Parts: sequence; C-alpha cells; structure tokens
Amino acid sequence: MKQVLFVITGLAYGGAETQLVHLATRLKARGWGARVVSLTPPKAYVQELEAAGVPVSSLGIRGKAPDPRPVFRLAKMIRTWRPQIVHSHMVHANLVARLVRLLAPVPVLICTAHSIDEKGQRASDRLRKMAYRLTDPLCDLTTQVSQAGLERYVRIGAVPRHKIRYLPNGVDTERFRPDPELRACLRQELGLETAFAWLAVGRFDVPKDYANLLQAFAYVAQARPEAQLLIAGDGPLRPSMEQLANDLGITDRVKFLGIRRDIPALMNAADAYVMSSAWEGMPNVLLEAAASGLPIVATDVGGNSEVVIDGKTGFLVPPKDPEALAQAMVRLMGLPQEERRRVGEAARQYVEANYSLDRVVDQWEALYREFLAQKGIRVE
Repeated sequence: MKQVLFVITGLAYGGAETQLVHLATRLKARGWGARVVSLTPPKAYVQELEAAGVPVSSLGIRGKAPDPRPVFRLAKMIRTWRPQIVHSHMVHANLVARLVRLLAPVPVLICTAHSIDEKGQRASDRLRKMAYRLTDPLCDLTTQVSQAGLERYVRIGAVPRHKIRYLPNGVDTERFRPDPELRACLRQELGLETAFAWLAVGRFDVPKDYANLLQAFAYVAQARPEAQLLIAGDGPLRPSMEQLANDLGITDRVKFLGIRRDIPALMNAADAYVMSSAWEGMPNVLLEAAASGLPIVATDVGGNSEVVIDGKTGFLVPPKDPEALAQAMVRLMGLPQEERRRVGEAARQYVEANYSLDRVVDQWEALYREFLAQKGIRVE
C-alpha cells in the first residue's frame, strides 16, 4: 500500500498546517495510507484528520532546549510503520526528519518550506541556512510554496538549485466562493449595514505587521467614513494592537473578531481583503480571498505577487509603508462598484486556473510517484 508520513513542527490554525491537512485528507481519499506526526503537542485539526482516517501522533516537544529523545521516538515510528515517503513541513520538522534518516530507513524524504524566511529572526538566519546546507544530503528534495522563496533559498545557499522545486499552496474553490446569501446574513450579524468592510485574517504575530495595517487604516477611516476593518485571529500581539487601535482613535471602526471557524462566510461579508505582512511565503488567506471573489490590497512580499496581479486582481504596495497601504485602500474603495466586481471575478478566475486544491494535490501525487520510481519502488 502507498504510505506517506507527514511530519510537521506543530498543528495549529495556520497556513502550513492547513495545507498539510488538505494534502493528507485528499491523499487518504485517493487510496494512500497517511499519518501525521507533530513535533509539539497539537492545538488544532486532530479531530478533522482522524475523522478522515488519518492518525495523529505527537513527539511531545515543549521546550526549546535540544533533546535527542524525540528524534529516537520518530525513528521508532518510522521503523514500525515503514512509510515509503516521509514529507516534512516547516524548518524544525525538516531538520528533525533529515536527522532521523540516519537512524531509520526512509526511501523518499521531501522537505517543504512554507515561507520566504521560516522563522523571521534575522539573528538566527545564518544558523538555519547552515543547518539546511549541512543536512541537505539527507533529503531527496526541498520544495518551496513560492517562487520568491525558492529563489531566496538558492541565493543564500540553503539548497542547491537542482534539489529544490516550487509547488504552490492550494485552495478549495468550492468552499471559498461568492455566496450572496451568506454575505447578507453575516453582514447583518456583524452590524455592517452600508459599511465598506475590509477583512484581514491571520495570527497576531510579527510577520503579519498589524501595526502597519492599523496605522494605514487610521488614514482610511478619516478619508472614507464608510470604512470598517474586520480582523480575525489571535496571538501574542493582539493586546498591543488593540491598544494601538485605541491610541489611533479607531476602536469604533475596527472589529477584533478573535479566532473564527467561519472564514468562508467572513470572506463573503467583506468588500475587499487587505494584507499588511512584512514577509510571507504563499499565503493561504490570499488564495481564499481571491477564490471568494474579493479584490485585494497586499504588501509586495514573498509570494504575494504570485497571487495578486497588480492592477488586475488588486493592488500591491511596499511593506512597512502605512501611507502607501492607505492610498491603495482608498484607491480601491474609489473604484465604481462594477469595476471592483470585475477585479474580484478576475481574482477568482486566476486562482481557479492556477491554485485549485485538486490540481495542487495532483502535483504532489505525481512528485511522490516520480521519486518512488527513481528508487525502483512501484506503487499502485
């Protein structure tokens, strides 16, 4: 039987985790045996995975101090289950999976990086680059979710060009699609009425740069009285961002929604999507927003320009520039409604053609079969 073991740093409500869940469950439905191991105790998606027949295990890592025991535990799991493919996700899982290959036989090991800068702390960038370079011989292939990320990894010497490929994230275009009834219902529930609602979704953490967004929106709120901002998500920086909104005098125009399980409905309730990130990989939320038919304003970082076609499906602006972000938001709001609708339709058509989930899963399945064939392993 075709067996793939997914190893990930942690399971939470994030982009990399969502992609792993999509891939594992879709492959299971296609007849693959699939299991997931999280290095840290999982915080999300366990019920969804196990309901789809994908068992979830954890190595129980809690602290930051180096501990070899989880490596031996993972090696034991691999020797017991004997998957033909181990597919790791995110920097820590990638490095652990490579080390485990010294202890347990793995026919094929594929490592996926989900961001242009996987940790974001520049002081440790050199160490991560060195770790990737030294352990590269232990994996068969590294993949990146954006072309920008691929080029950076080659440029900094983390991966040789012949051992890295671009495979994008995918989006379920049936789950994320325009729905007028859903829109009307949630707009009434949120009290949006005649407001122009901007939506941002993501964890309150450094890469998302919500300070940039709030500073930009303070200008937008002055220029356009009908503007409202919805932010869905949680994280360590949420209290400071709520304080910033208060300091900027926009608390009555910003709704901090916390963690939501109805993101498709929120996408429909919104009139446009905004992303203020300082760095990214291939953001799922941009794919989801585009699939929902939303025009987008986003910072030109990571793979954002691969999703947002500037001037056609939205506008791109430099990162860490609240004035430029605000100007683009006001510009989009100033477009005639019919033109905004055409922009949103173009966004959905582009995503359907390039990032539909089934198309992306097809690419992963073809990649698995390619590397198994190289090792002389035949699968049905």
